[in-house]
Amino acid sequence: MRRSTRRRLLLGAAGLLAGLSPRIGPAQKKPKAAVIGWLVTGSMSSQGPGRNLAAFREGMAALGWKEGVDYVIEARSAESRPERHHDLARELAALRPALMVAGSLQVAQVLASSAPGIPIVMAGGSNPVAARLAASYARPGGMVTGITTLPTELAEKLLELLVAIEPGVKRVGVLVPFNTRKEPSKGPLDAARRSAARYKVEAHIAHPTTWEEIERDVQGFSALGAQALIVMASPLLSTERTRILRLAQAQRWPVVAQTTPWVEDGALLSYSAASPAHYRRAAWYADRILKGAKPGDLPIEQPREFEIALNLRTAKALGITLPQSILLQATRVIE
Repeated sequence: MRRSTRRRLLLGAAGLLAGLSPRIGPAQKKPKAAVIGWLVTGSMSSQGPGRNLAAFREGMAALGWKEGVDYVIEARSAESRPERHHDLARELAALRPALMVAGSLQVAQVLASSAPGIPIVMAGGSNPVAARLAASYARPGGMVTGITTLPTELAEKLLELLVAIEPGVKRVGVLVPFNTRKEPSKGPLDAARRSAARYKVEAHIAHPTTWEEIERDVQGFSALGAQALIVMASPLLSTERTRILRLAQAQRWPVVAQTTPWVEDGALLSYSAASPAHYRRAAWYADRILKGAKPGDLPIEQPREFEIALNLRTAKALGITLPQSILLQATRVIE
């Protein structure tokens, strides 16, 4: 065989082998970790927000996501100052996150206005359909999905539990929040009236918008002979939680509220959708969105788990004997 022919054959074989072998070139870059924005009203150092963030991380880990590798969380807290929501929302939007998690309807509304093109997962809060963030529960159709906590339905349960503990209660003060249009929230307002009529309790309802109005309203409840205080969920009332509890303590009123942090700080009882469970479920929504699902195609869910929290120290201080039926229902007891 001629030398030139043999050389051509060797070069052809080498080319074929090179084509079959993996190419060695510059190392491929790993996909950039997805940014998840996180905005809450309360301080991240408090028990509730911290526990919820841990629950979300647990949910993501269970779905195979590694924090710091597959995703990073950019968390922001308004430190109990709702007026900071807009600035923090714009700060998060500038990071161009893959999605954002909101712990309340109010936060979801602010995020939606600040970053209309970014998916939002609600992990709690009232009706996003009524707030026009979604077309329906089954088909949200927009950029907002997640879990709603049905605060109106939960509100009706508060007086029922109070009467079960203190059957002699005939007059109560009720603090009901304003909605985003600065009107008394119709759902909680109607719930308070329905439950008061059902249990034949005289309910004195107020809608404070400032601390000064809260103080004035509580004094008004006292003048009208109130024997207990019911507090609906709202950013303002949560922000002033410690001071409201001090006012109630001075009146020796049992306080029942819609979220567990109230009981941690001294309220007698709370009835709420189980918040950590919602944040673990929010991870499921984040997983689907990060894999390409549209938020408008993911149905909004209602609560699956509820919790009753009791503060035994407060019960003892007020001389209240908690019925066995209530103790058996409690999912969290603070001693």
